[in-house]
Amino acid sequence: METGSTTAEGRALLRGRLTGRCIAIGLMSSLLLYPLSVWPARASERVEVQIDGIVLPISVDELSALVRYGSADNSPAARTELATWMRLLDPASRDGLIRLLKAPVLTRRSLGRQLLGSWGAGPLLDALGELIRVDQGERINSALVLSVLEQLLEQQESVSTLDVLEALPNEQLRLDLDALLKAASRWRRELKRHQSLTAKLGKAPAQMQGIAIQEDLPQARLPQFTALAVPHRDQPLQVERWIPNRVRKDRTWILLMPGLGGEPNHFHWLARALMQAGWPVALVEHPGSDAAAVKALLEGRQSFNGAEALQQRLADVAAVLEAQQTGHLDIQGDEVVLVGHSLGALTALLVGGARPGNGMLQRCDQALSGLPLTNLSELLQCELAAGGVLKIGPPLPGLRAVVGLNSFGGLIWSGAGTVPLSVPMLLFGGTLDLITPPLDEQIGLLASLGNNPASRVVVVEGASHFSPIRVDGQAVAAEGDDLFRLGEELVGVNPLKVQQVISLELVRFLQQLPSSESDAGSAHFIDASASTRWHRLNRRSARDLQSQ
Repeated sequence: METGSTTAEGRALLRGRLTGRCIAIGLMSSLLLYPLSVWPARASERVEVQIDGIVLPISVDELSALVRYGSADNSPAARTELATWMRLLDPASRDGLIRLLKAPVLTRRSLGRQLLGSWGAGPLLDALGELIRVDQGERINSALVLSVLEQLLEQQESVSTLDVLEALPNEQLRLDLDALLKAASRWRRELKRHQSLTAKLGKAPAQMQGIAIQEDLPQARLPQFTALAVPHRDQPLQVERWIPNRVRKDRTWILLMPGLGGEPNHFHWLARALMQAGWPVALVEHPGSDAAAVKALLEGRQSFNGAEALQQRLADVAAVLEAQQTGHLDIQGDEVVLVGHSLGALTALLVGGARPGNGMLQRCDQALSGLPLTNLSELLQCELAAGGVLKIGPPLPGLRAVVGLNSFGGLIWSGAGTVPLSVPMLLFGGTLDLITPPLDEQIGLLASLGNNPASRVVVVEGASHFSPIRVDGQAVAAEGDDLFRLGEELVGVNPLKVQQVISLELVRFLQQLPSSESDAGSAHFIDASASTRWHRLNRRSARDLQSQ
C-alpha cells in the first residue's frame, strides 16, 4: 500500500463504514434479552409518515413498495402520495433515507450483547420511541417492540426498520422521517469528525521505523499459575505469571487486564513480549465479564450487569496487588504498571486514581439524547455512572504508570472536578475504532488526564477496537480458537502489525520510565513495508486536535 494513495484511503474509509455498521447492528441486539412471547395476531396496516413537517397517511404496503422498489417513474410505488413527496427531496437524501429503512437494525449474532448487555435497551428504546409513535402520538410500548424484534430474529437472519413496521400489531403508526433524517445527519457529522482525524494525521511527514519484533515461540515459554483465594468470589482468582529469566534492575512489574469478554489467552502475545524484554507480568482473569460469561450471554443463559462487573474487577485488582505485596503472588517488584484493554483500561485508570469529573449524569443525558451509535462506549459509561460504581480508592503505593489499550472514559473524565494522573500514562487507539473512537476517547483522555510530561497517546491507522486481541496459533485475523472469530471488518487492517506497534511503543515507554525521559514532541511513523502508519502524540498535540 502506498502512503497517502487515494485507493488506500478509500479502502480505509470503506472498512470504517463496515466496522461501524457491524457494531451498530450488534448493539441493537443487546435488546434481545427477554423471553419469547406470543407473536402479534395482527400487523400494522396504516402508517402516518411525517416528512418536512407534513403528515402523510399511507398503507404499510405503500411504504414497503417504496423501500423495496424506490420512487422511479416505472416503479410499483411511483403513483403513491409518499412517492410524490419523496421525489421532492434531493436524490442523496432520498436514497439515503431508503437505505436507512432497509438497513438491518439487528442480526442473530450479537456483539451488542457482549459489549453492553441489557442496560443499553433503555436508551436505545427511548431513541426509537422518537422515531415510531402509535395512536395519538404516544410512545410505542417497549415490551411490544422487544417481543417483535425477538420473534423476527427467530425467523430471519437480520431485521430492518421496515420489517419492524410491518410486524407491529398497532393499527396506526407514525414514522417520523424528519427525526430519522436528523439522526442520520448526526451520525454523518460524527463519522466525518473521526475521518478528518485520520486525514489530518496522514498528512504529517512520517519517519521510517522497523517494527519486526522477534517473539518466543508460544510453546517455548509458558506461564506459571497462581490461584488466589479472594473474599468477593466463590472460586479462587486465577492469575498467570510470566517470569523472565533475567529481571530488570528497575524492579518494575506489570499487571495486565483483559477487556469485557476477554480472557488471558487473548493477550499472551503481549505478556510474552513484555517478559522477553525483562518485565515480570501478572495476567489476571475476570470471571463474570470474561469469555465464558459472554458466551453464556450470547446463548441467553445469563444477562450482563456492567456495574457489578466493574466492582468485581476493582476487587480483583486490589486482591492481586495485595497478594504481590504480601508475597502470596510470587512476582518480584517494587513498582507496578497497570495495563488494560478497554474495560480493563478503565479499571486501571480508576485504580490509578483518576478522579471522575462532576455532572456525569447530565453529560449522559446529553450524550444519549439521540441514537448513541457513534461512540458505543458512552452507553457503558452511563450504565456505570447510573450504578454508582465510578469511585476511586485510596492512593496506590508503588504505582509507576498506567497503560490503556483502546481505553475509554471521555464522559467520565471531563468537566469540573476531574483530577489528572500524576504518573505517566500511555494510551493506544485506532482510526477504525467506532466503539472507543480515538478523538473522543484516547486523545480526549490524554488532554484531560495526561498531566505528566511523559504521558502520550499512540494512534494506529487501520486499527480497530479488537486489533489487540490474538489467540495462540493465530496467523491472520479470522484464524485461532477465539469465541467470536472476528473477521477483518472488526479486527481492522493488519492486526498482527498493529500488535507489533503496540509492543514497540509500550517497551519504549517502559524503558524511559526510570530516567523520567519523555518525547517532548509528537512524532509520526511508518513501517518499512509502508503498510502501517502510527502517530505518537503529546498532550499539547492532543488538545490541538480536539480544538480543531
